[in-house]
Amino acid sequence: MDGETVLAALRAESQRLYEKVCTIPEGEWDRPSPCDPWTVREVFAHLTNAVDRVGSMLAEPEPEPSGALVTAAGYYAPDERFSPDANEVRIETAQDSAGWYADGRALAEHFDSVWRAVTAACAKEPPERRVRTRHGDSMLLSDFLVTRVVEVCVHGFDVAAGLGHEPWPTDEAADVVARLLLGGHPYDESVPVSGGGWDRTTFLRKATGRLPMTEAERAAAERLGMRWLTLG
Repeated sequence: MDGETVLAALRAESQRLYEKVCTIPEGEWDRPSPCDPWTVREVFAHLTNAVDRVGSMLAEPEPEPSGALVTAAGYYAPDERFSPDANEVRIETAQDSAGWYADGRALAEHFDSVWRAVTAACAKEPPERRVRTRHGDSMLLSDFLVTRVVEVCVHGFDVAAGLGHEPWPTDEAADVVARLLLGGHPYDESVPVSGGGWDRTTFLRKATGRLPMTEAERAAAERLGMRWLTLG
């Protein structure tokens, strides 16, 4: 996926998410999310930190243009990045950072400023720009931004579910995530899956563990070319 397409998806999904949460009552922020033990507030703090990380990476020296590059799919490899210890740090960091803001509206406004600053900065970078992740991987910025679209879109499912709302992914972000899961191919809603069809949002929620999936459904998804991502 080209960088402009991915950046447009990050803008669209971030704007949609902000619009959905900026006016929710304060008490709603402390509802439990599907990402136990996080509340809605904590999962939102986590995804805010995930987007904000791009700015920190751009401020660091660019990795040398040599050596292997990790792809967006490779970023989700089942290694130490998603070990129990790493997940514990991930949980605690989100819980701590959720308490930095006076209320949910302040957190939402911070997210709004973060994604706008990040996408503006990324738009100025050349297509070949490399970044180094906090795990030490060298990646193309455009590939790392795919992972940020995943963060905002998939954790957007978690926020919506915690609030008792229907999911709200944008077409742009849903297409980016679907193509990551399907090796670059778009999701075709007309293809039967395990005896019936799924819309793209249902496919994404099942493929990322937000809805249960039977063994028959897993087999059907794999026939579509599904590749499984390791998610914390």
